[in-house]
Amino acid sequence: MLPVHPVGVFDSGVGGLTVAREIIRQLPLETIIYYGDTAHVPYGSRPVDELIRFADAIVGFLIARGAKAIIDACNTTSAVALPYLRDKYAIPIVGVIEPGVVAALQATRNGCIGVIATEATVASNAHREAILARDGKVRVLARACPKLVPLVEAGVVSGPEVEAAVAEYMLPLVEAGIDTLILGCTHYPFLAPVIQEVAGPGVTLIDPATATVQELRNVLAAAGGLRGFHCSAAHNFFVSGDAQSFSQVGRKLVGWPELEATRKLELEKGGPHIDQEPGA
Repeated sequence: MLPVHPVGVFDSGVGGLTVAREIIRQLPLETIIYYGDTAHVPYGSRPVDELIRFADAIVGFLIARGAKAIIDACNTTSAVALPYLRDKYAIPIVGVIEPGVVAALQATRNGCIGVIATEATVASNAHREAILARDGKVRVLARACPKLVPLVEAGVVSGPEVEAAVAEYMLPLVEAGIDTLILGCTHYPFLAPVIQEVAGPGVTLIDPATATVQELRNVLAAAGGLRGFHCSAAHNFFVSGDAQSFSQVGRKLVGWPELEATRKLELEKGGPHIDQEPGA
């Protein structure tokens, strides 16, 4: 592991930018290479074998681009593909489910934890199993929220449509008595103000990005891979779908000028094809 190499981050779309944002906050010396599989978003309703195939291709690309460690910033692929990826590749791959679970268990006061996530993540029972493996007395209530990712991908993070969707998913969890809520999709932190308003002040929201990047820091430090100096290398962003759309939505959500240089990259059997013009 060479400290000067970038950290890879991938997601189905813009959601992983919440993790990239946390890397920049906690590890400002690091350079990021990001891949958003926007041609296939949302991931939540896709079969497991397809999700593993997508994640495998993306990780292979990030390694080929020199990533020293990778964050699977998609809860859906963290739930179903992470064991396969870790078995296949020697590079450290950090998921977002375990760090979020640990943070939720530390935060809960009444032992009732809610999880909102995609259909595939909820169906995997990954959060429930991880929580109960640590504390079998905790109640875990999970809700699939298929309307939320498309809203965030469209850059819609507030307003009546968001409020109605969040209320539909959240109110049954609040009525059931949760005091802690895991945002089980990295798109959802962009909706956190609305989610918190619906949940009320008695519910603690857990954004797994914070604990995930803390784990990344530990992994890099243990391997001597932390970058120790500023570097002029820019962050790089790639998507499988429309680069201009990703750039526009991403800039609205996080405000980074670097997103203007997002490039389209399709992972094909014959090798990746990258558009030559940024934003093409």
